[in-house]
Amino acid sequence: MALVRYLTAATLARSADSGAAVGFVLLAGTVGPQSGHRPALTGALLVTGLTAPHLLGPVLGRRLDRSNDGRRLIAAVCAGFGTLVALVALLFGRVPLILVVLLTVLAGLGGPLLTGGLSSRLGALVAADQHAQRRAQGLDSLSYGISGTAGPAAVAALSALVGARPAVVVLGATTLAAAALVLTLPYGEKEVQADQVLSVRSTLRLIARTGPLRRVMYTMAAAAFPNGAIAVLAVGLAGDLHVSAGTAGLLTAAFGLGYLAGSLTVIAWPLPGEPEKLVTITVSLVAAGFVLCALAPGYVWALAAFTVLGALNAPLFTATLASRAQYSPPEARAQVFVSMAALKVGAASAGTAAVGAAVGLGPRTLLLLGAALILTTAVITVLDRRRQPPKAEPYSVLNSADSTPV
Repeated sequence: MALVRYLTAATLARSADSGAAVGFVLLAGTVGPQSGHRPALTGALLVTGLTAPHLLGPVLGRRLDRSNDGRRLIAAVCAGFGTLVALVALLFGRVPLILVVLLTVLAGLGGPLLTGGLSSRLGALVAADQHAQRRAQGLDSLSYGISGTAGPAAVAALSALVGARPAVVVLGATTLAAAALVLTLPYGEKEVQADQVLSVRSTLRLIARTGPLRRVMYTMAAAAFPNGAIAVLAVGLAGDLHVSAGTAGLLTAAFGLGYLAGSLTVIAWPLPGEPEKLVTITVSLVAAGFVLCALAPGYVWALAAFTVLGALNAPLFTATLASRAQYSPPEARAQVFVSMAALKVGAASAGTAAVGAAVGLGPRTLLLLGAALILTTAVITVLDRRRQPPKAEPYSVLNSADSTPV
């Protein structure tokens, strides 16, 4: 079944993507000192090299939109990503650090296609009716949830057993299996010719001018900002909850388990209704989840609250996938998916940095501020929607004079 092969391939590829950052940090911490490298600085450099290229997502998405066979491009990226990650592990400490960082940057260029790029291919694998599409999007959300937990956990466990270097090599090898599975997916007829694909500049203008896409994009960013700092906030609650930092860290695991449960729920009962409105509703519920976490009076209550927050994030993400699928034109579908994925990664990273800088305010205050940011954004989306024409033309830039490729 094509959907099962897609889910397996996507989970393997995304597990490698999410696990690589942890693997690089472990590599820097264990092998780095033996090579004269400072672990913290080296780990930061490697992780930055891996994540920063996500900002180039729209350019890579355009390549996917123009590709005659997107399967081959994604499979090649999977194989290249895994090979480069394995090379980083094998060469770290044996060649100049600048070369290793360059390899992480090259690997990071593949990240957008392992996330948003793969998601953009999902709609062609299932029936066109809303129920089937929403269930498939729930499965895609499940893939992100599993990989976000399994990737880091697997590389950490392997590192403890056999060392960081072999663990990262094994992690990279999993993407070769993902590449093979991607090639078995149905071909899917191209909806547009390569010369009809929008330029990056036109695609970004499309997102900005198309009300639903614009609102979903900034809503995603607002939610990703505090969500990116969940681990930091969870550990920060240790003092307030009178538990150790390690015990408080389990709140992050509760969040992950909640997300998995939420994903399974939207698979069993696909979300009905108009995608953009679903995004507004679900993001408001996420804001309420942050409030629950901030007000939790004890550790058990905090575990429950973080589980609920994770569960509420799953339908939000599924609704954003549905929005991208419904509101993006064939001329820029992959670019829209990848651009939003890149913004989400950037917002989450910015949120982690911001919470780290503002840690003196206390985790409960920061959780409430996160809720306020999300809820304010939800209100803005409602006001923005009301001032738009009832049926704004979503593809207004297709006839734009600016068709210069970027």
